[in-house]
Amino acid sequence: MTNAAVAPANSWSLEQKLLFRFGCIYLLLYMSPWTWLGDIPLLNLIGEYYGIAENWLVTQANASVFHVKDVLVPLNGSGDTSYGYAQLCFFLLIATIGAVIWTIFDRRTNYNTAYYWLLVVLRYYVAMVALRYGIIKLFGQQMIFPSMSALATPLGDLLPMRFSWYFIGYSTPYQFFSGAVEVTAGLLLLFWRTSTLGAFVAASVFLNVMMMNLCYDIPVKLFSIHLFLFSNLLLIGDAKRLLAFFIFNKPAGPATRLVLPRQWMRTTQTALKVAFAGLFLILPLYGFFKDIRETNGSSAPKKLTTGFFSVDNFQGTTIDSLRWKDVVFEATNSGSIQTADTLFRQRYRRGYFSYTLDSLRHTLAFKKFADDTIPIFTMAYTIPDTNHIVLRGKVRNDSVVVALTRQRRHFQLAERQFHWLSEANR
Repeated sequence: MTNAAVAPANSWSLEQKLLFRFGCIYLLLYMSPWTWLGDIPLLNLIGEYYGIAENWLVTQANASVFHVKDVLVPLNGSGDTSYGYAQLCFFLLIATIGAVIWTIFDRRTNYNTAYYWLLVVLRYYVAMVALRYGIIKLFGQQMIFPSMSALATPLGDLLPMRFSWYFIGYSTPYQFFSGAVEVTAGLLLLFWRTSTLGAFVAASVFLNVMMMNLCYDIPVKLFSIHLFLFSNLLLIGDAKRLLAFFIFNKPAGPATRLVLPRQWMRTTQTALKVAFAGLFLILPLYGFFKDIRETNGSSAPKKLTTGFFSVDNFQGTTIDSLRWKDVVFEATNSGSIQTADTLFRQRYRRGYFSYTLDSLRHTLAFKKFADDTIPIFTMAYTIPDTNHIVLRGKVRNDSVVVALTRQRRHFQLAERQFHWLSEANR
């Protein structure tokens, strides 16, 4: 939709006014434009206090009305938690009540100007989201290539979301391409002349995202559905023009644009557009380039080794589920163990860990998470040769000895294969 979705009639029908009032309140609650500047000092306090107030209201409304769940799980890596659904119900309730009150006290015949500016805010919201996720993909930071631990995990143990994540992360060019399309949509939406094309691109992108989330059980379903609907909402104001051009093979007139009457208004509009591009395009790009430069320039922490190791000997426990079957040391200071021991982060029947190496004492401090300050246990290591490692230490108050042997595991998926000529279906 261009900035130009101004209703042609001077007087709106009652249904149009009710729909606008409800939609306006719901969209503003969902987009929360007053929280967009959360990274700026002082202004972030607005978003912080708003978040506290909203959390309290949603929790109280859930306890009194919705009863989605007795104890709401807050939004985390998943956007589809019980809190997310309670929040959705709360927004719908407030929009309904607000629309009724608005209708009782407001006697205006149309909302042409308000509708125009609401769509401007919506357009910038979709652009902001498209730029944010697109830039992450440009640098290959949203989906990563399967680690050695992931490659060692049986395919049947993966959940659909992780399976889809590795599907995209496997191919850096494909992830870059998908990010470039999202960034293109965001850039097109920044200018009213190209905003209709930008809405088309955004709708296509978010349709694909929505279907992946729905079909692979990725827990961002509510958010992606909203983005797809928002992108289509941006096209509704141009529906007659689009139908005339694409369906009825008739001339489509130019889009109507609200022209600000005063120069200072136009200057302010331009300044806000530049500030928006700086905050959500230039600064994120600069941040990623800076992180890459610092990462390349900084010295990597000491690591023990990299590779896949079988456990030739495990002494220290008779509980089979706690025994180690194999150990993977990643290229970073992390790895995984085929064990059901809950001392580690359990995922897909493997226990994941991070570690800190002390080369003077020849010890490994195993941690559940990389930023943990207290290790779950520490083991001494000896390396007889490049293919063998022996670990000794206390785990769960048991003296444990683990003998590891490097295995030349060959994972075809890690080769990133590509063939122009394929004589058979592989």
